[in-house]
Parts: sequence; C-alpha cells; structure tokens
Amino acid sequence: MKLRISLLTLFVFFASAIVCAAQDPNLGTWKLNEAKSKIQKGAAKNQTVVYEMSGDQVKVTVDGVDGDGNATHNEWTGKYDGKYYAVTGSPASDMRSYRKINKRTLSISEKKGSKVVTTGTITVATNGKSRTVSVNGTDAKGKRFHTTGVYDKQ
Repeated sequence: MKLRISLLTLFVFFASAIVCAAQDPNLGTWKLNEAKSKIQKGAAKNQTVVYEMSGDQVKVTVDGVDGDGNATHNEWTGKYDGKYYAVTGSPASDMRSYRKINKRTLSISEKKGSKVVTTGTITVATNGKSRTVSVNGTDAKGKRFHTTGVYDKQ
C-alpha cells in the first residue's frame, strides 16, 4: 500500500511538472517598459497586454493609448495557428493572426479588410520575466511605423 501511494505521489509530481513546463510563456499580464522600448513619437502604445486561456483558445486584451494620447482597448480570441481571427476595438485592424515559431516566439500579423497592415514577432526572454515585441506596419491614419516594445511580466 505504501508503495502504491509513493508511486502515485511521484506520478502526480512529475505530471504537474510537465504541465507547468508546457504552459505558454506568453500567458499573464505584461506592462510596457517605456525606458527600454523604441516607440516613435506620436505612435500608439500598448501599455498593458493580458494573455489568458479561454477554453482551448487564447484571449489577448490590450489597453493603451493612440498617437493622440486617447485611451484604447482591443481584444482578440483565437489560436496560435496562423489563421486570422476577429479583433474588436482596434481602429487599425479587424483581424489578427498569431503563429507559434517556437516555445518562446510568436509571429503576429494584422489585417484591415484584406490588406495586411502589421507584421512582427513577439519573443519571451528565457527567464520569462520580459518579452520584446517588434512590429512594422501602417497605422489607422496610413502612416508607416516600426516599434520595438519591451514588456515586463507582472
């Protein structure tokens, strides 16, 4: 009986470790570190980004400011499968796609209508405490931009 309990305890321990190791490193709340970021003057800033599971999909909630300093909020729910899913609340895009490149890196693409307006990569640091978002695109006013945002995990 003690052997069974010991084996069951070991099984639960290792199963828990595997589940924790397999968890998406993007999940959680990320806050923009403006001092480490390179964002053009007058460009929109995603100040807080939250990644959370919603069933078998990921929900991404973004709060920030536009180029004029007005508050913004948008949401996306989908999978990291390279397919486009609807975005709500974004004047610059109506569809967003994430594709997993490796365990810590995602590719992102956004469309407005049928036109791709933003592409980039999101890379979580090996320690999981920060991530870098590098994007190129065209804003809602048609102006080209390149930003590199560094976010700290909260």
